[in-house]
Amino acid sequence: MATASVAFKSREDHRKQMELEEARKAGLAPAEVDEDGKEINPHIPQYMSSAPWYLNSERPSLKHQRKWKSDPNYTKSWYDRGAKIYQADKFRKGACENCGAMTHDLKSCMERPRRVGAKWTDKNIAPDEKIETFELDYDGKRDRWNGYDAASYAYVIERYEARDESRKKYLKEQQLKKLEEKNGNESGEDEVSDEDDNEDDLKVDEAKVDESKQMDFAKVEKRVRTTGGGSTGTVRNLRIREDTAKYLLNLDVNSAHYDPKTRSMREDPLPDMDPNEKFYAGDNQNRVSGQALEFKQLNIHAWEAFDKGHDVHMQAAPSQAELLYKNFRVNKEKLKSEVKETVMEKYGNAATEEQLPRELLLGQSEREVEYDRAGRIIKGQELALPRSKYEEDVHINNHTSVWGSWWRDHQWGYKCCKQTIRNSYCTGAAGIEAAEAAADLMRDNLARKEAAEEMPAQTEEKKLATWGTDIPDDLVLDEKLLAEALKKEDERKKEQKDERKRKYNVKWNDEVTAEDMEAYRMKKIHHDDPMKEFLH
Repeated sequence: MATASVAFKSREDHRKQMELEEARKAGLAPAEVDEDGKEINPHIPQYMSSAPWYLNSERPSLKHQRKWKSDPNYTKSWYDRGAKIYQADKFRKGACENCGAMTHDLKSCMERPRRVGAKWTDKNIAPDEKIETFELDYDGKRDRWNGYDAASYAYVIERYEARDESRKKYLKEQQLKKLEEKNGNESGEDEVSDEDDNEDDLKVDEAKVDESKQMDFAKVEKRVRTTGGGSTGTVRNLRIREDTAKYLLNLDVNSAHYDPKTRSMREDPLPDMDPNEKFYAGDNQNRVSGQALEFKQLNIHAWEAFDKGHDVHMQAAPSQAELLYKNFRVNKEKLKSEVKETVMEKYGNAATEEQLPRELLLGQSEREVEYDRAGRIIKGQELALPRSKYEEDVHINNHTSVWGSWWRDHQWGYKCCKQTIRNSYCTGAAGIEAAEAAADLMRDNLARKEAAEEMPAQTEEKKLATWGTDIPDDLVLDEKLLAEALKKEDERKKEQKDERKRKYNVKWNDEVTAEDMEAYRMKKIHHDDPMKEFLH
């Protein structure tokens, strides 16, 4: 691939090279790597990847395709026009005799020739100009726009705008003058219709408001039989140019997205604005209002009917699809009304204004029943009370009330014993008292536990001895024994420093007294102590 030079290869080596290139193109072999460790595309042609022989590149590379002759001194900057660097107070030797600047001579001076030059007056010395030199390349020397200041074009625009403004003003004055002359000539005539007067007044008002071309702001003329093509007639623009563009309604970058290709803004750019004041609420407003919503429902019905096996296609036969959708809506409303009437016939309608008779509301009837003094029926038949299909007044487990006759803490229970377990045995008043006593005991325990948590137990501080054990109350250190223990501790440390003085037969005493522990503590070096250097 990207080889340095074309060296002689045998037929076998050439075949292997071709097979390797094919494998690299197919992705079976890893791509070739250049000097910088970057992979070389195997699909690059050989005439592009092969380096010239005179570069003598030993490894594959694509550097010969890059711009390797780049001028580091090239710059795109331009002269700083009108810049000054130094303002002298008096004339200097070698300066311009006319203005006194050191950057040019008398022949190159661009100032007005003075009657007496600055060389003799030594006054009004001109400042030195900023001299710059640039090394431009071939294109930079021939760039006709190099160093052009775009801000200077504002003067051209201002000049043209002033010319157009004066032209409009002149045309308006001419039109007003003509209309006034025409109105003066027609005022002497007797037979003038009111319609003509109204038209003239309208023309005068239009001329006063703006020029005549203002009325044709939306009219676009198309040329015929020209190089630009087109057709006859006029085309009315859909948007008045005086309206604010939709992408300028909300300049926030996180607001509704505007697609410049289709000129669409689907979301509402001003969702928090009063709907009565805004005139544009996004393109999606047109999709959910008017006939667009009906057309959407028609498409959905056509798709669902096609999935169910009906030969319906919205694009192939739109009239058929619309007729089927219309029949579907009629049948649906009819079926809904039938179902409503059936339910009302079966269960009645509580929303009707027809009031029930007073006899039915109070349970009165024409049946007569006669009772004796003992309450027995003499004449007529007693009204039978309605009974349910469930057994009534049947108590289990010695209960005197039914389940669900008592309610407490979101639980149902028996009223006779206030138990919330369904299959429990009735305990009567004794069970109620025991339950109340248990509840009181539980509340007392909780209150005692909360009080114990609020007042933590005071822990006694144990005074430790200097060697880490508890100090007995009757501990008294003997001064003599403590002095002897300090001497023994010094001797022990000396033996640790010099092992050669240690004897062979050494007797070791395991008994440690309080004085020994105190001496060990006093002689121990505390590494964290900042005053350890001054202890010994």
